[in-house]
Amino acid sequence: MAAVLPSASSSIVGVLEKELGAAAIVGPGHERLDDYGRDESPLPEFFPPECAVLVESTEQAAAVLRICAERKVPVTPRGAGSGMCGGALPIAGGVVLSTERMQRIKEIDPADLVAVVEPGVVTGVLQAAVEEQGLFYPPDPASLEFCSIGGNAATNAGGPRAFKYGVTREYVLGLEVALMGGEILRCGRRTAKGVTGYDLVAGFVGTEGTFGVITELVLKLLPRPPAAATVLGVFADVAAAGSAITMLLRGGLRPRVLELADKHSIDHIRAKSRYRFPENAGAIVLIEVDGEPESMTMMMEQIGMRCDELGALDVLAATEPAERAAVWQARRLISPALKEGYRIKVNEDICVPRGKIVEMLARIDRVSAETGIATAVFGHAGDGNLHCNFLSNEDPEDPAVRKKMWAAAEQVFIHTVALGGTLSGEHGVGLTKRDYMHLEMSEQVLEWQRRWKLMWDPQNLLNPGKKIPAARRCSE
Repeated sequence: MAAVLPSASSSIVGVLEKELGAAAIVGPGHERLDDYGRDESPLPEFFPPECAVLVESTEQAAAVLRICAERKVPVTPRGAGSGMCGGALPIAGGVVLSTERMQRIKEIDPADLVAVVEPGVVTGVLQAAVEEQGLFYPPDPASLEFCSIGGNAATNAGGPRAFKYGVTREYVLGLEVALMGGEILRCGRRTAKGVTGYDLVAGFVGTEGTFGVITELVLKLLPRPPAAATVLGVFADVAAAGSAITMLLRGGLRPRVLELADKHSIDHIRAKSRYRFPENAGAIVLIEVDGEPESMTMMMEQIGMRCDELGALDVLAATEPAERAAVWQARRLISPALKEGYRIKVNEDICVPRGKIVEMLARIDRVSAETGIATAVFGHAGDGNLHCNFLSNEDPEDPAVRKKMWAAAEQVFIHTVALGGTLSGEHGVGLTKRDYMHLEMSEQVLEWQRRWKLMWDPQNLLNPGKKIPAARRCSE
């Protein structure tokens, strides 16, 4: 499935302006157009589109896809542009179709426990809105203050609470999707259960805008947990922290969050954190539980006692919102601190079986020593999802430096697969991991996925060149 070359049709801008109005178009020469050629990925390249179209309805999205299909112009769907794998970069030029203006929460129904939203709704805004009504939307990606629900569904986003509550796919009941060519598809349901027909909703979630453009979502909600408590355990090394995680889970603990960070991560936040880490701190485990208020004190005491028995250097517990925010501050500081400290930060989100976390961390350290590329690892230990950051203060524009960084990443990918893991737990594939997919999937599996893509998009115009690599030549 070859990538589509950039469109040479400058007339597409005029056609789209005529159909949708000039106010919907960010065209050539507009100061904002460059913004649509970048996202939050570590790629240094800039991919300028011919124009960006800021749609406000399903019908407008369908019109863009119809017009572009007729003229064979590639289209790149885009939400908030917060993706970390280049999934929203218009590498084939053409048109960026942005849903950023589709920000309506159409309905919150406490009786049915559902919300109906447009794709541009910011995740944190939705969470706040449903919590005002005593409800709960669990998925909580790190970028929840600016990422959008549509982008979350496109990448099947997760977050710390995924250990207990699951990822975005578990909360998408129904979808409205605009397809390449202009057809509008409505699939899924509003009910808690339903097994009629094939599960097209699950088929669209996680496809990174390569099958269609999501224009409406029916989301499952839960009753809001009445109380939560947070515990921070500090250990001498990741082996001790890993053993503590294993023993806590074997003891029947069912936290909603179970986070881990290594010594490299801790060292970058020592001076910034309100909490003062012990000098010999080599790893932290952050545990959060929720449930009835009267059970919180007992649960924290049990967790604290267990951590002490397993060799914790320090244990910090909190139940009040302000106290919990202070505990979380240390964890949330890690990624920004790494970004501030290095000119290049490549954040990969590998996922391994829980029992292989300590071994994976040892292998990452070995890759770092062999390649000379600094690393720092933190992430969601509860489900084995580790954020491995490759760090450098060399010239980010130097191709040789970039090549060295990605060579280290490839070695980590190889170790991940060898331990029974997967290349991405929540960021997706996009462009950055596309060419490593063969490490995890057979050519047979990749070919069936190419066929599936072409069923929805026969001309390969919708977000071309993403997610699945082109077929490998026999000589490769």
